[in-house]
Amino acid sequence: MNNPYFDEPLVLVDLETTGANAAFDRITEVGIVQIDERGARVWASLVNPQRTIPPFIQSLTGINDEMVANAPTFAEIAEEVLLKLHGRVFVAHNARFDYGFLKNEFKRLGLPFRSRVLCTVKLSRKLYPAEHKHSLDTLVARHGLLIEGDRHRALTDAILLQQFLDAAQRDHGAPVVREAIADLTRQPALPPAIDPSVIDDIPETPGVYLFYGENDALLYVGKSTSIRKRVLSHFSSDHRANKELQIGQQIRRIDWQETAGELGALLLEMQLIKTRLPLFNQQLRRTRELCAWHLTEVDGSLLPKLVAMDELDLASESLRQQFIFGPFRSKREAQNTLTKIADAHGLCRQLLGLEGKPKSGSGPCFGNQLRQCRGACVGKDPLSLHNARILAALAKHKLALWPYAGPVGLVEGKGESEVMQVVDHWCWLGTVQDVSELAELVANPRPAFDIDTFKLIQTEIKRGRFRVVPLV
Repeated sequence: MNNPYFDEPLVLVDLETTGANAAFDRITEVGIVQIDERGARVWASLVNPQRTIPPFIQSLTGINDEMVANAPTFAEIAEEVLLKLHGRVFVAHNARFDYGFLKNEFKRLGLPFRSRVLCTVKLSRKLYPAEHKHSLDTLVARHGLLIEGDRHRALTDAILLQQFLDAAQRDHGAPVVREAIADLTRQPALPPAIDPSVIDDIPETPGVYLFYGENDALLYVGKSTSIRKRVLSHFSSDHRANKELQIGQQIRRIDWQETAGELGALLLEMQLIKTRLPLFNQQLRRTRELCAWHLTEVDGSLLPKLVAMDELDLASESLRQQFIFGPFRSKREAQNTLTKIADAHGLCRQLLGLEGKPKSGSGPCFGNQLRQCRGACVGKDPLSLHNARILAALAKHKLALWPYAGPVGLVEGKGESEVMQVVDHWCWLGTVQDVSELAELVANPRPAFDIDTFKLIQTEIKRGRFRVVPLV
């Protein structure tokens, strides 16, 4: 008989483990269902993890230390497991979990392992897009799957995956299911210098990724809530943009850094781009002309003066009493903004310093002759009223000063992955997981003001998406 589900042999896998971290935790049970033209064959084994199984895991799986005490270690069954996986599409629920654990176990033993992967969570989402939940318990209830044994045991759950494939074929027909599997397991065309095994290691977690070229020159830095998905998207399109085609031709190495969430990824991406200046990142490169308008009174008129942002002490209380508007990315942007405001509100370019005075020392500005200026330059518009209109027009550009007494932490992530993004006067100082790390971080010199970091932090504080913890 032919494989009823796909054109290639499948291996349905479920693991029980001592925890969720593939780098530190260990496997306690393996359940396998092999499916090919010969039908379906099952295999399972308890595994001695050579460490204590946490009480919560014992309660969840029913596997305790006594049960695995005389079971083989993974090293003792590794070759047999590898033989059962070889040459087959690896199928699992939340497949990156099971695949990652096995890959790490094989790696510790010096055994290479790589396979095409099908995640049945993604398959369920693709075949049942109207449904919002796709956990294995949800699939059992939705499709009436029969639990043959104890739930949360490896072979029991692997057999449930086969039942789900049967249910999907009943609902959609075999051709639709085959096409969905083919689509989800289709491999991207990787650049020739990239080892496919490296792609397997890229996590499906938030963070940043870095593309390197010849001589380890940094080509590009990006961020995503799923590093692996975003990296693959660079290589999967048939009609990639010219920039991505150039990156694909030059790339020699991929690296990545995981973060607790999207905020940490955004902040780290900005920092890496501005400090390391990757070749293909232009938009977020450091702006060296950051400036602001500082209004001071001269002869009864408020006169704007351009000041560099690095000349302003953002921690100074006296700054709150001054008229500072910005920041702007360049002198040109600042002048263009002020010019548009002058024309829109009938302000005098001459008094704003945007236009020189006549050689005689006094006289109407050019805008007054065009009836764009209300005549402050010739005494028709009282200076007090002109000043008031300047402040009102610039109000939305007023420099937002730091609303806290000192550094704060924006709490991101949950449970064990919870971290604090430490920020002070709109500058990102770094990430800490424990309060013991704060002293050293806060003691470091504050980074230079950056407009993109400023806007991001300001937006997130306004949205209130993250709990703010004062650190002084």
